[in-house]
Amino acid sequence: MGSGPLQINPKLTIPDDELVERFVRASGAGGQNVNKVSTAVELRFDVAHSPSLPEPLRARLLARRDRRLTDDGVLVIDAQRFRTQDRNREDARERLAAFITAGLSVPKPRVATKPSRAAKARRLDAKRERGEIKRGRSGKGHWE
Repeated sequence: MGSGPLQINPKLTIPDDELVERFVRASGAGGQNVNKVSTAVELRFDVAHSPSLPEPLRARLLARRDRRLTDDGVLVIDAQRFRTQDRNREDARERLAAFITAGLSVPKPRVATKPSRAAKARRLDAKRERGEIKRGRSGKGHWE
């Protein structure tokens, strides 16, 4: 069940040989089971050198400031939410798919705009009004 190539969308699939899975013992509470059984999964995917990723997608994924990305461009996902190795494996693969899917959407470029003359005038009027209110609070005003 979770094995085989990882399908991100109809056009993008990551072959199994690009994913490195290590099974380790989970950390935290859990009693005897957690101390004996290697149910946690560490999934590694080399974003920087993967032949499956198109170049613009790779650049977007590497540009993200994600603490799961190493300096060499390897994404490391630790999955230990579940008690079984299979569920943790599935969870790790789903999280990798979500990470890559998030990089698929191209952010639209920001268009710089300038405030209109009327907006500038409104802002300055509001500032002037506020100043008048504050000046009115002190005992002496600007008329003295």
